Amino acid sequence: MKKAVLVAVLFSPMGLVQASPADRYPESMLYSKPVKVTDNIWSAIGATQYYSYENGGHNNNLSFIVGEDAVLVVNGGAAYLLAQALHAEIRKVTDKPVLYVVDENGQSHAALGNSYWKEQGAKIIAHEDAATEIEQHGVEGLEELGNILKEQIQGTELVEIDTLFADQLELDLGGLKVKLIHFGPAHSMGDISVVVPDRNVLIAGDMAFHQRMLPVFPDTDTAAWLDTWHSRFAPYAKDMIIVPGHGDVTDFATVDRYTRGYLEYIRVRVAELLENDGSLEDAYEIDQSPYAQLETFDQLAAKNAGRIFEAMEFE
Repeated sequence: MKKAVLVAVLFSPMGLVQASPADRYPESMLYSKPVKVTDNIWSAIGATQYYSYENGGHNNNLSFIVGEDAVLVVNGGAAYLLAQALHAEIRKVTDKPVLYVVDENGQSHAALGNSYWKEQGAKIIAHEDAATEIEQHGVEGLEELGNILKEQIQGTELVEIDTLFADQLELDLGGLKVKLIHFGPAHSMGDISVVVPDRNVLIAGDMAFHQRMLPVFPDTDTAAWLDTWHSRFAPYAKDMIIVPGHGDVTDFATVDRYTRGYLEYIRVRVAELLENDGSLEDAYEIDQSPYAQLETFDQLAAKNAGRIFEAMEFE
């Protein structure tokens, strides 16, 4: 295990903030009440928009897995109070202790609520590459998220990650084993997935998107993401129940269409532009209408194409 590092936050991609649709669970800080995925597994599906005061920072999926001895939470949440709200829902299901909290990457909605879980005695776990993201952007991100959430950020602090891993880590919750897997480069550094083999469930995290357009960050390597998808993720995930990082529970065919399919669609069109001496401005105009129904399309489509163009110029 590597040296523990400070867990902080990353602000929303491109610094954008957009109001969410109506809160589906107004009696809780959670955007929606957890749904049962299958035996032992629940997920509170977050808003598919960016962070906002209205969604309380709950714009990703916060999941939990219940074994005979312990509970594992996937994503610490964006704030102390949001994590506390998730814990209240867990207690409606079980009185087992939350022993593990797994951050799917180093972004704020995955990591910042760790401050609450740490108080409960949970062990915080993340991929080692997430540490770099956290160290580079954490403090600034925390301040920016605080400006959005205002009093909802109360109690939120930076805490240390207890355990970092590189490739895989297996945990036993008592009668139920869970695997943490880093399939390879994807949407952001340190992206991991959580697998419950006995339930045929893969909590894919930001490896896979479907209802929300995937964001291409300045340092996202889409060629490497596709290689990860074809070589490791798809063979593993193709017959499993998929809990994506954002959006409803689905299947592999759906996330394959909107993740692998979208990336290949844009890369083919960028390659055509480069072949014909097209410009960055041309990339911004690529027709992405087959994906226009996805949430955050208006905010991300042109930026994604531009970033992929800039990267492919040097591939």
